[in-house]
Amino acid sequence: MKVTSSEIVISAVKPEQYPAGDLPEIALAGRSNVGKSSFINKMLARKNLARTSSKPGKTQTLNFYLINEILHFVDVPGYGYAKVSKKEREAWGRMIETYITTRKQLRAVVLLIDVRHPPTNDDVLMYNFLKHYEIPAMIVATKADKIPKSKWQKHVKVIKETLNMEKSDSFVLFSSETGQGKEEAWKLIQDYIA
Repeated sequence: MKVTSSEIVISAVKPEQYPAGDLPEIALAGRSNVGKSSFINKMLARKNLARTSSKPGKTQTLNFYLINEILHFVDVPGYGYAKVSKKEREAWGRMIETYITTRKQLRAVVLLIDVRHPPTNDDVLMYNFLKHYEIPAMIVATKADKIPKSKWQKHVKVIKETLNMEKSDSFVLFSSETGQGKEEAWKLIQDYIA
């Protein structure tokens, strides 16, 4: 898909702040520091629309990005970051859960996992949560440029096995540095919103 316009429209914490209308939404979930902002910027061909930070745990709201006036990307807070109080983490958890389980416009969740490491317990919990609520999951393994091509398949296998990934779920090997997987990711997203 050729992105001709993209902008952040709102940072929401509760349902009454979500954008009105029926545009389809694709949510982006993953561990803090997994490369969600870089994924968004690469997919939208923008340098700094989603702010990347060396400090994990920056996103604390649901950030709605309007793309080509036809679709929203919804960036949800990263999970598994220790420096946030338990109370804050629980609040984020409730916010994410409310959004994912009640939002009619949600078509799929892109679950980002760092290809260099096996999925964490939090990743597995998130994946199982999506399966439980029958929400389509697209697994995106980020930072593919950080490991040699010859090791890709080994790492992909570990991710799929750790998640106990269903065959029906999509999988994309992605690099925000090289653009690897960008076209494939867009194709899948277009299928979800068609």
